Amino acid sequence: MRIGTIKQIWRYAVKSMAGEQLESCMVGERGISGDRGWALRDDRTREITNGKHFPPLMQCAARYRESPSNGLIPHVEMILPDGSQLSSDQEDINERLSELVGHQISLWPLQPASNTEHYRRNSKTARLLGRMARFKPFRAALPALTSFGHANAELREAFSREPGEPVPDLSTLPPEILEFTSPLGTYFDAFPIHVLTTASLELMSRLNPAAVWDVRRFRPNFLVETDEHVRGLIESEWSGQKIHLGSVELKCEIPTVRCGMTIQAQKDFPKDPSILRSIVKEADQNLGIYANVITTGEVRIGDAVEVS
Repeated sequence: MRIGTIKQIWRYAVKSMAGEQLESCMVGERGISGDRGWALRDDRTREITNGKHFPPLMQCAARYRESPSNGLIPHVEMILPDGSQLSSDQEDINERLSELVGHQISLWPLQPASNTEHYRRNSKTARLLGRMARFKPFRAALPALTSFGHANAELREAFSREPGEPVPDLSTLPPEILEFTSPLGTYFDAFPIHVLTTASLELMSRLNPAAVWDVRRFRPNFLVETDEHVRGLIESEWSGQKIHLGSVELKCEIPTVRCGMTIQAQKDFPKDPSILRSIVKEADQNLGIYANVITTGEVRIGDAVEVS
């Protein structure tokens, strides 16, 4: 069934910094070439971090110096909120970024999947849950185990949930990302592709018209402009289905659960906690859908999008 067309394509050279729009892209097994090729690490906790912990990062922008190809991650140029420019290969890059956020951080390119310590979470609770979640009976019990105590407190902090709000069901997430900050060998939150539709943004805008529902808050790889007959949180129904973006075929995995990243200020709009409150209340905590790649290829602006 036709859903619409590709309206925007986004690649994020540095995790948590503003991305760059593309007219076309190559999609491989690990998503768009170069997507999340770099990330910041908290040097005190020795854990990969993001804009939820260091909001100034989300007011920065990053672009590759040259196009990524053959699995190579080129250096990046970054623009800070004050307009100054940095390069990933300059000698004082870590000092400059640490000064920006007021905390000791460092910039890292993707590391091999074998470097498990680079990706491992600092939280002992998360590490334990991740190891145990490899076993299906334990994974099924995760909603109950995270409904109270220290595990619940950590989960609420991680996803910026207020008292009385539901917390995400961890049993739906890949067990790997409970123990590690991302799938090993990547800086993705959970899966290599994230798709969002204009239908979802339009519905949320009607439900909370005072908020700025700019696509940049949600960091999709592909924004689909839905056809006129397609309305509502349509992608929330796609789990387990296949989606075709031109010649590329994806398998939709799970709806994209949202956290405090969505509320932070960016270049053209302010911080707004009502964004996340609305998503939790009106959209069952989710907006968009995660996907894995089945068939690789090229995607261009204007390509048809179909779901089967």
